[in-house]
Amino acid sequence: MSPDELSNPEFYINRELSLLEFNERVLQQVNIEDVPLLERLKYLCISSSNLDEFFEIRVAGLKQIIEFESPHLGPENINIHDLLSQISERAHRLVDEQYQLLNDKLLPELKEEGIHFLKRSEWNAAQQEWVREFFEMELLPMLTPIGLDPSHPFPRILNKSLHFIITLKGKDAFGRNRDMAILPAPRALPRLIQLDGKKEDRVQNYVFLSSIIHAHIEDFFPGMKVTGCYQFRVTRNSDLIVDEDVVEDLLSAMEGELPSRRYGDETRLETADNCPNEISQFLLEQFGLTDADHYQCQGLVNINRLMALPDMVNRPELTFPLFSPSIPPRLRKNSDIFTTIRKGDILLHHPFHSFTPVIDFLRQAAADPGVLSIKQTLYRTTGLESPIIKALIAAARAGKEVIVVVELRARFDEEANIALAHQLQEAGALVVYGVVGYKTHAKMIHVVRREGEKLRNYIHLGTGNYHARTARLYTDYGLLSCDEKMAQDVHQIFLQLTSLGRSKKLNKMLQSPFTLFKGIISRIDREAKNASEGVPSRIIAKMNSLVEPEVIKALYRASQAGVKIELIIRGICCLRPGIKDVSENIRVVSVVGRFLEHTRVYYFQNDDSPELFGSSADWMGRNLHHRVESCFPIEEKGSRAQIIEELELYLSDNCQAWNLNADAEYKRVVAGKNKPKICAQRELIEQLASWD
Repeated sequence: MSPDELSNPEFYINRELSLLEFNERVLQQVNIEDVPLLERLKYLCISSSNLDEFFEIRVAGLKQIIEFESPHLGPENINIHDLLSQISERAHRLVDEQYQLLNDKLLPELKEEGIHFLKRSEWNAAQQEWVREFFEMELLPMLTPIGLDPSHPFPRILNKSLHFIITLKGKDAFGRNRDMAILPAPRALPRLIQLDGKKEDRVQNYVFLSSIIHAHIEDFFPGMKVTGCYQFRVTRNSDLIVDEDVVEDLLSAMEGELPSRRYGDETRLETADNCPNEISQFLLEQFGLTDADHYQCQGLVNINRLMALPDMVNRPELTFPLFSPSIPPRLRKNSDIFTTIRKGDILLHHPFHSFTPVIDFLRQAAADPGVLSIKQTLYRTTGLESPIIKALIAAARAGKEVIVVVELRARFDEEANIALAHQLQEAGALVVYGVVGYKTHAKMIHVVRREGEKLRNYIHLGTGNYHARTARLYTDYGLLSCDEKMAQDVHQIFLQLTSLGRSKKLNKMLQSPFTLFKGIISRIDREAKNASEGVPSRIIAKMNSLVEPEVIKALYRASQAGVKIELIIRGICCLRPGIKDVSENIRVVSVVGRFLEHTRVYYFQNDDSPELFGSSADWMGRNLHHRVESCFPIEEKGSRAQIIEELELYLSDNCQAWNLNADAEYKRVVAGKNKPKICAQRELIEQLASWD
């Protein structure tokens, strides 16, 4: 089949629609009875939060394309207006499903467990009195309604903040007729309040902030009649745009741009389901939105606020069993991490392995008098209290050369990264912000240590961020090594990031935006050539997203040549498997479970000389062409065998896996009759960690 034929739009799935399908898979975890109740509530909240970001970034981007009349037709060749229409239809169904699961499934099941969400009509006299006191003491001083009239125009509404629109009759204190007011609910106020009882109690009653405000809304308008009070929320474009070719100081430009995120262009309006049509239309008009952008909520606006509940109750039986991440045996036997690394590479698989060895690596480097320099990339971390940041600060204050590449443009972490950049600079570290036009997404640490008369290089390379908290929630691989050639590669990449010169050719690693894309294509093509010549061939790739059209075409060619291709893609997948004569040899599986699958590993059989890589990059255009990414070989036989075995485990999963078919639909994999259940994540806890 010719390259032009492989460009057939029918062979590709739209990126945005695929992302909505991922959110549907997250939401479907609510229906899996094996998942503990409070964890199922979390999945509902995550699906709500995911949808927020979808409108803030993806839908906002599509609307901007229309505004600027910029052509944007992906390989699936869908018209932007048609795409927005399909998104609206699919997103409305998703929202309806979220509230149906909340109201008809989760709330009744929580009630059976003694966790009650009381409506105003259900409050007894004592509870009404408690609510009254809470309102007067905690809420009234914090709430300020804004009447709408010629001298009080419709206010600027903060992104994703809860508001109430109130309809009124009568005259205010100045004798003016008022018929409408807006009441913002400050984000500092809790959205979920425990009405009575203690955290340890078996039966607990909760009330929503919105219910308390509804119950006492007339207190804000003495002498007037409140005829209606309705929740609403608006979602805005939250993508920051900084022209890096113009600005002279990226940090200052980012600091100036951050406040605008709160008031970007509107993309979605949410209202309570009891909001009259004329009020909804009034709000849509204020925000310049259409009916397609309007979402009615069959309950509280912003489901994600229920994420607070699991921390408000002490019910461990309703959550996932606790487990203890392990320390690899070699590190347990020797507290000197440098001595241990010299004896061979150390593979870490988080969260089953603890993130502590990575922190210890930096802490020991900071305290070791033999360590001369530390270089590290930072994309996301836990902020100023991060043990990673503290170790870097300690190293800088100890007089070591500390160079940190901080990515200021890590979406939604910009403010935190600016703060930690300032703190690192104050401690004496040299902070740079990467390369103009290319986000630094690589995950690398480089330590130079004097040992006798020579300098030795130690490195850590990872598929995920240096973030101790998400290391308990995301699956990622990390590699500790003192391989000299690989360390030279890491050094060269840091030189690219900190200087303006061209670097030498890398020894072992692949790197975006230079060699990674070509390296992937060439290896896929090699497997195709081997298959056509009868040589054993196979590709397994695990990542978050697969979007890049040329990579997809290469996979189609390999499939046509007979290569067995197995793709473990958690989120977006624009490749369509199972197409006759095109992708019949490709399987796409998505695993959605307790942990967010975040590892990026690529396996190429290469006859009897297999290659295995870990990487910070997904197979997306932005990762392969517009970011600085690292891709490193896993060469130690034991580590390579472990990862391949774990990939096979994911491919065998029949509890948390979903297969993608040629119709762009995901079907959950279910264990056959009399077949054992295989849950990859649970198996990895059993193998690598231990239950508490």
